Amino acid sequence: MAFETELKLAIAPRDVPKLLAHPLLTAVAPQRHKLFNTYFDTPALDLQSRRMAVRERRIGRQTLLTVKTAGTVIGGLARRGEWEAPTTPGNFDFMALVDDAALAGALQALAGTLVPVFTTDFTRSTWLIRHRRALIEVALDRGRITSTPPDGPRRQPLLELELELKQGPVDALFSLARALGRDVRLHPVTASKAERGYALFQGRRPAPVKAAPVTLQPDQHPVEAFRSIALGCLAHLQANEAGVLHGDDPEFLHQARVALRRLRAALRVFAPVLPAPLVARWSAAWKALAHSLGAARDWDVVRTELLPELSASLTPREAARLTRWARTQGTSARTAARERLASHSVADHLLAFTQAVLKLPTSADTPRLKPWAQDRLQQRHRRLLKRVRQADLQDAAARHQVRIAAKKLRYALDFFASFWTPERLKGCVQAVAQAQEVMGRLNDLATAQTLLATAPKTDAAPLQAWLAQQEAHEAARLPEVLKALKRAPTPWK
Repeated sequence: MAFETELKLAIAPRDVPKLLAHPLLTAVAPQRHKLFNTYFDTPALDLQSRRMAVRERRIGRQTLLTVKTAGTVIGGLARRGEWEAPTTPGNFDFMALVDDAALAGALQALAGTLVPVFTTDFTRSTWLIRHRRALIEVALDRGRITSTPPDGPRRQPLLELELELKQGPVDALFSLARALGRDVRLHPVTASKAERGYALFQGRRPAPVKAAPVTLQPDQHPVEAFRSIALGCLAHLQANEAGVLHGDDPEFLHQARVALRRLRAALRVFAPVLPAPLVARWSAAWKALAHSLGAARDWDVVRTELLPELSASLTPREAARLTRWARTQGTSARTAARERLASHSVADHLLAFTQAVLKLPTSADTPRLKPWAQDRLQQRHRRLLKRVRQADLQDAAARHQVRIAAKKLRYALDFFASFWTPERLKGCVQAVAQAQEVMGRLNDLATAQTLLATAPKTDAAPLQAWLAQQEAHEAARLPEVLKALKRAPTPWK
């Protein structure tokens, strides 16, 4: 079995001429091939459920049979197992192709039921480039994905750049990608052609994605743990990008911001074992991106959560006018958020941060992860309790500081949760979550007061009175919630 290591990058059609004019590509004569690929699966899509792909590729008169297994995809960097050999069309001899006996037998048992599911038809231009002690194949694919489910044919354009590592360090892939993306936006993508083909066949639309559970090993090096968590946060962000850019569901934006908050929290939790310049640079960069998405999220909360409740205190005409105005403000904020997320700088950030995280060194004198994590959780907990003791709960700014401290502890608990049983974690997690919920609601109400104060042709008094009433109700719950937080058992003791 060979392992394929490649970096997939999206590029806009308008940027292709500029990319082709890049000196690193013009210095090498490209090879061009017309590729027609048919992907097969059973009627029940057994291969998809196992995150595998079986493909016949036709290049001129030659046909190749390919099997790809599930791998890892991080920041656009994919590592997958791959078998490929010449075949005759329709001849699925997996026993001869795959050198893993168990996998070959499982595939051969399905061979008689395999049917075409979708095709990819594209022209591939390739350049073989030596860069930073590595040999890298750069491939530009232009064509389409086609599927013919029972309800009729579906097509989707295909345009992407692939950088495949032939030999040398993985770091060189990111270095070359950033060099090629100097004047054009090359954005890392996580979905393979097969994944996009299945989505087209099934007519699936993107759905908001929550953070995946974190599983760490007690004797792991803290830097290795950070690497796993940070790249998981990037995957969480990227899984929701398309929904933010092209969808209407506010949950995409919410999840993108959660991914950024988790990433920033990870940088703070693991700061003692990370290079200080890395923590400073990327804490600022991800904070700036989160801030640029914040206004759109604030308007989403006002429009979808608060206005339906608030409208009862207004006349129907006032409620309709306010709703239209809030929708306009929200659309403007969302447009700005989309422009920022789709910017050249964010694409470069994704590449540069992934490159930096993969290069992080580990030191032999660092303690093993679990005792180190217990100490970090204890510090977070003490800081939160100190904030609670010192806070003037009638002051919105002071409450906000308590809320931030609670978030930091909650994310740290999420990162290290695999060290304890759910029962051991339950009391602390529930207390922190309840405190976050109440303080989050208070924060939303305070933000709404500021936003709605600018509403035109609206009597502000009923709006502010309703918001103040809701704020007083939530604030009255806070002392009891914070008392429960102080009493909650801590799993790390």
